[in-house]
Amino acid sequence: MGGLCIVGGVTGFARTRSIPSLVAGVGVGLLYLWSADSIRKGTANGLEGALGASALLFLSSLPRFAKGPVPAVLTITSAGAGLYYGNTVYNLRGH
Repeated sequence: MGGLCIVGGVTGFARTRSIPSLVAGVGVGLLYLWSADSIRKGTANGLEGALGASALLFLSSLPRFAKGPVPAVLTITSAGAGLYYGNTVYNLRGH
């Protein structure tokens, strides 16, 4: 997800010169990559970071869902990732 978000942000910028696409894509992508590294190392807050990145991506892509396949795929994949990480965090907390 991290790599896809970074590539998507750079692609969005290249096509439309959209600074918000670049900043959001790279920012969320870096958060996903940091989270993956934290999860891999077993350090604190990796799962929560991934859940936060999924929520940010979902909330930013949802209003554009019907505007084409890219926003629709972003919305669906971020929702799926958010459900996965949310469920994982919930189950690890002993609920």
